[in-house]
Amino acid sequence: MKAVVVHGPGDLRVDALPEPKTAPDRVLVRIVYGGICGSDLHYAADGRNGPYTVTEPLVLGHEVVGVVAGAGEDVPDAPAVGTRVALHPATPCAPPDTATPTGLHLDPDGTYLGSASTRPHTQGGFVELLEVLPSQLRPLPAGLPLRRAVLAEPLAVVLHGTARVGERIRGAKALVSGAGPIGVLAVAALRHAGAAEITAVDLQDFPLRTAAAAGATTTLNLSEGGTVDRSAFDVTVEAAGAVASLATALDAVRPGGAVLQLGILPREPVPVAMSAVIAKELTLYGSQRFDTELDAAIALLAADPALDAVLSHEFAVEEAAQAFRCAADPSRSAKTVLRVSADPDL
Repeated sequence: MKAVVVHGPGDLRVDALPEPKTAPDRVLVRIVYGGICGSDLHYAADGRNGPYTVTEPLVLGHEVVGVVAGAGEDVPDAPAVGTRVALHPATPCAPPDTATPTGLHLDPDGTYLGSASTRPHTQGGFVELLEVLPSQLRPLPAGLPLRRAVLAEPLAVVLHGTARVGERIRGAKALVSGAGPIGVLAVAALRHAGAAEITAVDLQDFPLRTAAAAGATTTLNLSEGGTVDRSAFDVTVEAAGAVASLATALDAVRPGGAVLQLGILPREPVPVAMSAVIAKELTLYGSQRFDTELDAAIALLAADPALDAVLSHEFAVEEAAQAFRCAADPSRSAKTVLRVSADPDL
Protein backbone atom coordinates (compact mmCIF):
# COMPACT_ATOMS: atom_id res chain seq x y z
CA MET A 1 0.00 0.00 0.00
CA LYS A 2 1.10 3.58 -0.68
CA ALA A 3 2.24 5.89 2.12
CA VAL A 4 3.77 9.38 2.30
CA VAL A 5 6.98 8.98 4.29
CA VAL A 6 9.65 11.46 5.36
CA HIS A 7 13.14 9.97 5.69
CA GLY A 8 15.01 13.16 6.62
CA PRO A 9 15.28 16.84 5.73
CA GLY A 10 14.05 17.38 2.18
CA ASP A 11 13.56 13.63 1.69
CA LEU A 12 9.84 12.97 1.17
CA ARG A 13 8.84 9.78 -0.62
CA VAL A 14 5.77 7.79 -1.59
CA ASP A 15 6.76 4.36 -0.31
CA ALA A 16 5.15 0.94 -0.69
CA LEU A 17 4.47 -0.48 2.78
CA PRO A 18 2.99 -3.85 3.77
CA GLU A 19 -0.71 -3.81 4.58
CA PRO A 20 -1.44 -4.08 8.31
CA LYS A 21 -3.01 -7.17 9.87
CA THR A 22 -5.83 -6.00 12.07
CA ALA A 23 -5.07 -6.48 15.77
CA PRO A 24 -7.88 -7.91 17.92
CA ASP A 25 -8.59 -4.56 19.63
CA ARG A 26 -8.24 -2.31 16.57
CA VAL A 27 -10.31 -1.04 13.68
CA LEU A 28 -8.92 -0.84 10.15
CA VAL A 29 -9.73 2.34 8.21
CA ARG A 30 -9.18 2.94 4.51
CA ILE A 31 -7.93 6.54 4.41
CA VAL A 32 -9.53 8.56 1.61
CA TYR A 33 -8.41 12.15 2.28
CA GLY A 34 -5.65 13.74 4.30
CA GLY A 35 -5.05 17.44 4.89
CA ILE A 36 -1.47 18.72 4.86
CA CYS A 37 -0.69 20.59 8.09
CA GLY A 38 2.13 22.98 8.93
CA SER A 39 3.76 20.29 11.07
CA ASP A 40 3.83 17.96 8.03
CA LEU A 41 5.54 20.72 6.04
CA HIS A 42 8.18 21.19 8.75
CA TYR A 43 8.91 17.47 8.93
CA ALA A 44 9.20 17.25 5.13
CA ALA A 45 11.43 20.30 4.72
CA ASP A 46 13.50 20.25 7.90
CA GLY A 47 13.26 16.70 9.21
CA ARG A 48 11.87 18.10 12.44
CA ASN A 49 8.91 19.92 13.91
CA GLY A 50 9.86 22.13 16.84
CA PRO A 51 11.88 19.96 19.25
CA TYR A 52 10.89 16.68 17.53
CA THR A 53 13.45 15.31 15.07
CA VAL A 54 12.86 12.48 12.59
CA THR A 55 15.23 9.64 13.48
CA GLU A 56 13.49 6.89 11.49
CA PRO A 57 11.13 6.85 8.48
CA LEU A 58 7.91 8.56 9.50
CA VAL A 59 4.53 8.32 7.78
CA LEU A 60 3.11 11.83 7.95
CA GLY A 61 -0.48 12.99 8.38
CA HIS A 62 -2.95 13.50 11.22
CA GLU A 63 -5.86 15.28 9.48
CA VAL A 64 -7.43 12.17 7.96
CA VAL A 65 -10.83 10.74 7.08
CA GLY A 66 -11.91 7.50 5.42
CA VAL A 67 -14.14 4.45 5.61
CA VAL A 68 -14.11 1.48 7.99
CA ALA A 69 -12.48 -1.50 6.27
CA GLY A 70 -12.58 -4.08 9.06
CA ALA A 71 -12.30 -4.69 12.78
CA GLY A 72 -10.58 -7.04 15.19
CA GLU A 73 -12.39 -9.82 17.02
CA ASP A 74 -12.38 -7.88 20.29
CA VAL A 75 -14.34 -4.95 18.77
CA PRO A 76 -17.80 -6.48 18.27
CA ASP A 77 -19.54 -3.10 18.28
CA ALA A 78 -17.29 -1.49 15.66
CA PRO A 79 -19.03 0.56 12.95
CA ALA A 80 -20.00 -1.46 9.90
CA VAL A 81 -17.58 -1.82 7.02
CA GLY A 82 -18.06 1.18 4.73
CA THR A 83 -18.96 3.60 7.53
CA ARG A 84 -17.50 7.04 6.81
CA VAL A 85 -15.36 8.27 9.69
CA ALA A 86 -13.04 11.03 10.86
CA LEU A 87 -10.20 10.05 13.18
CA HIS A 88 -9.11 11.55 16.47
CA PRO A 89 -5.31 11.53 16.05
CA ALA A 90 -4.42 11.38 19.76
CA THR A 91 -4.08 8.52 22.21
CA PRO A 92 -5.36 8.56 24.81
CA CYS A 93 -8.46 10.45 23.74
CA ALA A 94 -11.95 10.84 25.14
CA PRO A 95 -14.65 8.56 23.71
CA PRO A 96 -17.08 10.06 21.16
CA ASP A 97 -19.69 12.52 22.43
CA THR A 98 -17.78 13.29 25.64
CA ALA A 99 -18.95 16.77 26.63
CA THR A 100 -16.91 17.41 29.79
CA PRO A 101 -13.25 18.36 29.21
CA THR A 102 -10.90 15.51 30.10
CA GLY A 103 -7.46 17.12 29.81
CA LEU A 104 -6.19 14.03 27.99
CA HIS A 105 -4.69 16.25 25.27
CA LEU A 106 -2.19 17.53 27.86
CA ASP A 107 -0.97 14.03 28.81
CA PRO A 108 2.84 14.22 28.43
CA ASP A 109 2.91 10.53 27.54
CA GLY A 110 0.21 10.81 24.88
CA THR A 111 0.79 10.13 21.19
CA TYR A 112 -0.36 11.84 18.00
CA LEU A 113 -0.56 10.45 14.49
CA GLY A 114 2.41 11.40 12.31
CA SER A 115 4.62 12.66 15.13
CA ALA A 116 8.32 12.20 15.91
CA SER A 117 7.68 13.08 19.57
CA THR A 118 7.85 9.38 20.52
CA ARG A 119 10.47 6.65 20.09
CA PRO A 120 9.59 4.73 18.03
CA HIS A 121 7.72 7.44 16.14
CA THR A 122 3.92 7.42 15.97
CA GLN A 123 3.22 6.65 12.33
CA GLY A 124 0.66 8.85 10.62
CA GLY A 125 -2.39 8.66 8.42
CA PHE A 126 -1.14 9.42 4.88
CA VAL A 127 -1.42 5.72 4.15
CA GLU A 128 -4.04 3.62 2.40
CA LEU A 129 -4.89 1.46 5.41
CA LEU A 130 -4.52 2.55 9.03
CA GLU A 131 -5.14 0.69 12.28
CA VAL A 132 -6.69 2.77 15.09
CA LEU A 133 -8.39 2.27 18.44
CA PRO A 134 -12.20 2.25 18.43
CA SER A 135 -12.20 5.39 20.63
CA GLN A 136 -10.52 7.31 17.80
CA LEU A 137 -13.43 6.79 15.38
CA ARG A 138 -16.00 9.50 14.73
CA PRO A 139 -18.78 8.38 12.31
CA LEU A 140 -19.81 11.23 9.99
CA PRO A 141 -23.34 12.52 9.41
CA ALA A 142 -24.86 11.60 6.07
CA GLY A 143 -24.94 15.17 4.78
CA LEU A 144 -21.25 15.91 5.36
CA PRO A 145 -19.04 15.31 2.30
CA LEU A 146 -15.99 13.27 3.16
CA ARG A 147 -13.72 15.87 1.55
CA ARG A 148 -15.02 18.70 3.78
CA ALA A 149 -14.77 16.42 6.80
CA VAL A 150 -10.97 16.43 6.44
CA LEU A 151 -11.13 19.85 8.13
CA ALA A 152 -12.46 18.30 11.35
CA GLU A 153 -9.08 18.02 13.09
CA PRO A 154 -7.82 21.59 12.46
CA LEU A 155 -11.29 22.98 13.18
CA ALA A 156 -11.31 21.08 16.49
CA VAL A 157 -7.98 22.76 17.32
CA VAL A 158 -9.59 26.15 16.70
CA LEU A 159 -12.76 25.32 18.63
CA HIS A 160 -10.68 24.24 21.62
CA GLY A 161 -8.99 27.64 21.60
CA THR A 162 -12.15 29.69 21.17
CA ALA A 163 -13.84 27.66 23.91
CA ARG A 164 -11.06 28.79 26.25
CA VAL A 165 -11.97 32.42 25.52
CA GLY A 166 -15.64 31.55 26.02
CA GLU A 167 -18.47 34.07 26.25
CA ARG A 168 -16.11 37.00 25.72
CA ILE A 169 -16.45 36.31 21.99
CA ARG A 170 -20.22 36.92 21.81
CA GLY A 171 -20.82 40.41 20.45
CA ALA A 172 -17.07 41.08 20.30
CA LYS A 173 -15.04 42.99 17.78
CA ALA A 174 -12.41 40.40 16.86
CA LEU A 175 -9.13 40.34 14.96
CA VAL A 176 -7.46 37.28 13.43
CA SER A 177 -3.77 37.80 12.72
CA GLY A 178 -2.73 35.35 10.01
CA ALA A 179 -5.20 33.98 7.45
CA GLY A 180 -3.75 30.57 6.73
CA PRO A 181 -6.01 27.52 7.19
CA ILE A 182 -6.04 27.85 11.00
CA GLY A 183 -6.74 31.58 10.77
CA VAL A 184 -9.58 31.09 8.30
CA LEU A 185 -11.11 28.38 10.47
CA ALA A 186 -10.74 30.78 13.42
CA VAL A 187 -12.78 33.31 11.44
CA ALA A 188 -15.53 30.72 11.01
CA ALA A 189 -15.38 29.69 14.67
CA LEU A 190 -15.63 33.30 15.83
CA ARG A 191 -18.59 33.85 13.52
CA HIS A 192 -20.40 30.81 14.92
CA ALA A 193 -19.55 31.90 18.48
CA GLY A 194 -21.34 35.21 17.92
CA ALA A 195 -18.57 37.75 17.22
CA ALA A 196 -20.11 40.97 15.92
CA GLU A 197 -17.21 41.97 13.66
CA ILE A 198 -14.22 39.93 12.44
CA THR A 199 -11.15 41.47 10.82
CA ALA A 200 -8.57 39.19 9.22
CA VAL A 201 -5.05 40.45 8.48
CA ASP A 202 -2.28 38.81 6.48
CA LEU A 203 0.61 39.59 4.13
CA GLN A 204 -0.98 37.89 1.08
CA ASP A 205 -4.17 38.53 -0.89
CA PHE A 206 -5.10 34.86 -1.49
CA PRO A 207 -5.56 33.91 2.18
CA LEU A 208 -7.51 37.10 2.79
CA ARG A 209 -9.95 36.20 0.01
CA THR A 210 -10.40 32.81 1.68
CA ALA A 211 -11.00 34.51 5.05
CA ALA A 212 -13.68 36.70 3.50
CA ALA A 213 -15.39 33.62 2.05
CA ALA A 214 -15.38 32.06 5.54
CA GLY A 215 -17.05 35.09 7.12
CA ALA A 216 -14.51 37.85 7.80
CA THR A 217 -16.29 41.20 7.69
CA THR A 218 -13.06 43.10 6.95
CA THR A 219 -9.70 42.01 5.49
CA LEU A 220 -6.42 43.90 5.49
CA ASN A 221 -3.15 43.21 3.66
CA LEU A 222 -0.39 44.51 5.93
CA SER A 223 2.24 44.19 3.19
CA GLU A 224 0.47 46.89 1.20
CA GLY A 225 0.70 49.53 3.87
CA GLY A 226 -2.44 48.61 5.78
CA THR A 227 -2.38 49.23 9.50
CA VAL A 228 -4.36 47.81 12.39
CA ASP A 229 -5.96 50.23 14.84
CA ARG A 230 -4.31 50.04 18.25
CA SER A 231 -6.39 48.83 21.20
CA ALA A 232 -9.46 48.56 18.96
CA PHE A 233 -10.48 44.90 19.41
CA ASP A 234 -12.10 43.00 22.25
CA VAL A 235 -10.52 39.69 21.24
CA THR A 236 -7.49 39.00 19.05
CA VAL A 237 -6.33 35.64 17.72
CA GLU A 238 -2.73 34.95 16.71
CA ALA A 239 -2.96 32.27 14.01
CA ALA A 240 0.27 32.62 12.03
CA GLY A 241 2.78 31.28 14.54
CA ALA A 242 4.99 34.33 13.94
CA VAL A 243 6.46 36.77 16.44
CA ALA A 244 5.40 39.80 14.39
CA SER A 245 1.86 38.44 14.26
CA LEU A 246 1.74 38.10 18.05
CA ALA A 247 3.01 41.67 18.37
CA THR A 248 0.10 42.76 16.15
CA ALA A 249 -2.39 40.83 18.30
CA LEU A 250 -1.06 42.36 21.53
CA ASP A 251 -1.05 45.87 20.10
CA ALA A 252 -4.53 45.62 18.58
CA VAL A 253 -6.43 44.33 21.63
CA ARG A 254 -8.12 46.83 23.92
CA PRO A 255 -7.36 47.22 27.64
CA GLY A 256 -8.98 44.35 29.50
CA GLY A 257 -9.26 42.30 26.30
CA ALA A 258 -8.24 38.74 25.47
CA VAL A 259 -5.55 37.31 23.19
CA LEU A 260 -5.76 33.71 21.97
CA GLN A 261 -2.47 32.12 20.86
CA LEU A 262 -3.36 29.48 18.25
CA GLY A 263 -0.22 29.61 16.10
CA ILE A 264 2.76 27.48 17.10
CA LEU A 265 5.56 29.86 18.05
CA PRO A 266 9.24 28.85 18.09
CA ARG A 267 10.38 26.85 21.10
CA GLU A 268 13.17 29.37 21.72
CA PRO A 269 12.57 32.65 23.59
CA VAL A 270 10.97 35.27 21.36
CA PRO A 271 11.26 39.09 21.59
CA VAL A 272 7.72 40.27 22.35
CA ALA A 273 6.72 43.36 24.33
CA MET A 274 4.89 41.50 27.08
CA SER A 275 4.58 44.77 28.98
CA ALA A 276 1.31 45.21 27.07
CA VAL A 277 -0.13 42.23 28.94
CA ILE A 278 0.55 44.07 32.20
CA ALA A 279 -0.29 47.61 31.18
CA LYS A 280 -3.56 46.65 29.50
CA GLU A 281 -4.43 43.87 31.98
CA LEU A 282 -4.84 41.41 29.14
CA THR A 283 -5.83 37.77 29.40
CA LEU A 284 -3.51 35.63 27.26
CA TYR A 285 -4.86 32.18 26.42
CA GLY A 286 -2.54 29.40 25.34
CA SER A 287 -4.11 26.54 23.41
CA GLN A 288 -2.69 23.07 22.71
CA ARG A 289 -4.30 20.83 20.09
CA PHE A 290 -7.78 19.80 21.30
CA ASP A 291 -9.55 17.57 23.78
CA THR A 292 -13.26 16.78 23.26
CA GLU A 293 -14.04 19.20 20.43
CA LEU A 294 -13.87 16.84 17.43
CA ASP A 295 -17.59 16.05 17.58
CA ALA A 296 -18.45 19.76 17.65
CA ALA A 297 -16.15 20.35 14.68
CA ILE A 298 -17.89 17.63 12.68
CA ALA A 299 -21.31 19.11 13.48
CA LEU A 300 -20.19 22.60 12.45
CA LEU A 301 -18.75 21.31 9.17
CA ALA A 302 -22.02 19.54 8.40
CA ALA A 303 -23.92 22.78 9.04
CA ASP A 304 -21.65 25.20 7.16
CA PRO A 305 -20.91 24.49 3.47
CA ALA A 306 -19.08 27.84 3.29
CA LEU A 307 -16.09 26.07 4.83
CA ASP A 308 -15.49 24.35 1.48
CA ALA A 309 -13.68 27.60 0.63
CA VAL A 310 -10.80 26.50 2.88
CA LEU A 311 -10.10 23.50 0.62
CA SER A 312 -8.08 25.07 -2.18
CA HIS A 313 -6.22 22.15 -3.82
CA GLU A 314 -6.40 18.37 -4.13
CA PHE A 315 -3.66 16.01 -5.28
CA ALA A 316 -3.41 12.24 -5.68
CA VAL A 317 -1.13 10.56 -3.17
CA GLU A 318 1.37 9.83 -5.95
CA GLU A 319 1.72 13.62 -6.36
CA ALA A 320 2.70 14.16 -2.72
CA ALA A 321 5.84 16.17 -3.54
CA GLN A 322 3.85 18.57 -5.71
CA ALA A 323 1.13 18.77 -3.05
CA PHE A 324 3.63 19.70 -0.34
CA ARG A 325 5.12 22.42 -2.54
CA CYS A 326 1.64 23.82 -3.09
CA ALA A 327 0.75 23.69 0.60
CA ALA A 328 3.95 25.56 1.48
CA ASP A 329 2.98 28.52 -0.73
CA PRO A 330 0.36 30.67 1.05
CA SER A 331 0.19 33.05 -1.90
CA ARG A 332 -1.83 30.43 -3.82
CA SER A 333 -3.11 27.79 -1.40
CA ALA A 334 -5.15 27.37 1.77
CA LYS A 335 -5.75 23.76 2.82
CA THR A 336 -4.14 21.33 0.38
CA VAL A 337 -5.61 17.83 0.46
CA LEU A 338 -4.14 14.48 -0.51
CA ARG A 339 -6.49 11.92 -2.05
CA VAL A 340 -5.05 8.75 -0.59
CA SER A 341 -7.67 6.25 -1.80
CA ALA A 342 -10.73 6.41 -4.05
CA ASP A 343 -13.57 8.54 -2.64
CA PRO A 344 -16.66 6.32 -2.15
CA ASP A 345 -18.88 9.39 -2.60
CA LEU A 346 -17.83 9.82 -6.24
